[in-house]
Amino acid sequence: MTDIIIPIHAIKGRGSATRIAHRFEKDTRDAYDDGWGTLQEATAGESARLQTEVIFEDARSAISSNDSPDIFFDYGLNPYRGCEHGCVYCYARPTHSYLNLSPGLDFETKIIAKRNIVEVLRTDLAKRRYVPKLLNIGSATDCYQPVERELRLTRGVIEVLPQVRHPFSLVTKSSGVERDLDLLAPMAADRLAAVYVTITTLDAELARKLEPRAAAPHRRLRTIRALADAGVPVGVSVAPQIPFVNDDMEQVLQAARDAGARTAFYTVVRLPWEVAPIFKEWLELHYPQRAVRIMARIREMRGGKDYEADFATRMKGHGLWADLIRQRFEKTCHRLGLNRQRTELDLSQFSPPGVKSQGSLF
Repeated sequence: MTDIIIPIHAIKGRGSATRIAHRFEKDTRDAYDDGWGTLQEATAGESARLQTEVIFEDARSAISSNDSPDIFFDYGLNPYRGCEHGCVYCYARPTHSYLNLSPGLDFETKIIAKRNIVEVLRTDLAKRRYVPKLLNIGSATDCYQPVERELRLTRGVIEVLPQVRHPFSLVTKSSGVERDLDLLAPMAADRLAAVYVTITTLDAELARKLEPRAAAPHRRLRTIRALADAGVPVGVSVAPQIPFVNDDMEQVLQAARDAGARTAFYTVVRLPWEVAPIFKEWLELHYPQRAVRIMARIREMRGGKDYEADFATRMKGHGLWADLIRQRFEKTCHRLGLNRQRTELDLSQFSPPGVKSQGSLF
């Protein structure tokens, strides 16, 4: 009996092409061709059927602590789990495994919304043991992904923070952050807010493949300009750097600086757990001629592996290729005047929410 190879096709508007099994699944399922063209018909209609589903959950806490020495913030806050932007390289994809969902298509089509995030945040901030530290919103999944337009959970969170004078930063690929300039600008004026916009490439065609539902590169540049014009400290993230895929780091940094960015940072592509097979599948669909060479360079930066979790190297990699990326970044930033001044947020202004007493009613 001859094995029948079932072709996989890229799905318009989605980063992943399959619902890859997560690492905790006990059973694996293979596609089966029954000879009636069922699989081909299913693939052709997959895009139309793949509607985004929002699943509500009640969070037990709003703020998570970070003790990783290679990350610039101490606390993270994420109103959503999963992300409709569908970035194929997203290091947060494996977190859907803990929900018994696929890090592939489920991650970008089944979005978990923490409907009580605002109330829980107030509770967290009011705890006696709470110590204000650098807080980043959207540290795992984008806090301005499309569903935010309707649910406004991120805006609700930001509305709480000025009430207690708590500084924060946020990272996004979305122009949706402009909606909240009325909140961000006053906080930025008091050194309580900063925004970082990720621009992976200026190539719109490549961005549509890598990050299918994120804002277009030129639109993100307009967002940087809008933030800078409003007085919000804004930086650019040129992450992740993927050898032989996005090779325009210098042009991105130049365009971002011209738009108003004053700081920049980068990481190299990270492929933990299920992200590795998802990314390899993406390469075979979009860049089959380069796939072997791209993975060889990635492994060169990871000690011969798809990924190393070591804190000292996981963000930037190591070896010759990683060093070349670092040199390009540092020399371009120096030439453009980026990172000459660090954005410092003021933790001293924090005033915890008071506990209501009988006297406060009058």
